[in-house]
Amino acid sequence: MFHWHKPLFFMTMLLGSILAASTSSWLSMWVGLEMNLLSMIAFMKSYNSINNKYSTETLMKYFMTQVAASAILLIAIIVHTSSTPSNMELSMKSSIMIDVMLMMKLGVAPMHFWFPEVMKGSTWEVAYVLMTWQKIAPMIVLVHTSHSPVFISIFIIFSSLITSLQGINQTCLRKIMAYSSINHVSWMVATMINSMTIWYYYFVIYSLINLNIIMILKNHNVFDMNQLSALFNFNKKMKYLFMLNFLSLGGLPPFLGFLPKWLSVSFMVTNNHYVLVTALIIFTLISLYFYIRVSFSSYTIKSEESLIKIFNKILFFHFFINLLSLMGLILASFLTTFL
Repeated sequence: MFHWHKPLFFMTMLLGSILAASTSSWLSMWVGLEMNLLSMIAFMKSYNSINNKYSTETLMKYFMTQVAASAILLIAIIVHTSSTPSNMELSMKSSIMIDVMLMMKLGVAPMHFWFPEVMKGSTWEVAYVLMTWQKIAPMIVLVHTSHSPVFISIFIIFSSLITSLQGINQTCLRKIMAYSSINHVSWMVATMINSMTIWYYYFVIYSLINLNIIMILKNHNVFDMNQLSALFNFNKKMKYLFMLNFLSLGGLPPFLGFLPKWLSVSFMVTNNHYVLVTALIIFTLISLYFYIRVSFSSYTIKSEESLIKIFNKILFFHFFINLLSLMGLILASFLTTFL
């Protein structure tokens, strides 16, 4: 049965993000964020299963965190707009509070406490929206309103470090994807400081790789690491695609996931952000450990060869986006070389 409310909530969610990211008015920006929040709550409720015991708890965690951030953000905006030029100290404090609340909405560490818990109780459809579309408006507003790159750089480094360490001992795949998303958000915010074009490339490639991984996990109803080895024994094509996409998400060459990090490092070095780029590279190597752990555990640990020959067809769309994710860097290199 087709439910008309689902595309309605999805469209208002998109319109709220577009309004918040494209407006030049503080009030319109706040209204866009609130429209996006209310639509996202309805979107999560429509997709989360009734039998899921974490559904109501997840909605309450997301709602309370976002409403608290929105309330403090509104107060900070009022103080910032009403402050006089003679009171620069009050204006600076309100500007810092606006940045902090926007990073709380993004889930940037150390204000990331809500994001892994919300991801854990969500379906894969909701998780994908939380990791991709819900990051656009706060990131764009943050970069356009912030006047202190050094202040943002501190949060970027903390976010990359904390999430890399916290993701090591996780077995829930939704939490692993949540910590991965926070780590990539730190890269994207650092990229936006230097170039909006590179941020656009980063976000599109990150969304494409995440789509590949979540399609595999959703189609096979996988939520924990101990389900991977038993599942992929009977579907070796999915096993290889899953492992290679996870390595691409970690940024290993020659996969497409290496391209945005390569471009980000190049632009940060060009703009003399040496400390920031060094910290991001080192802490990303730590996060690469749990990418490899997930992919290799599905490939080697408790792995058994199936004697039954099962022919599983792959949809053309799924095959095409996997081809883009895994071969995109090689294709891009050939195109730039010969054209």
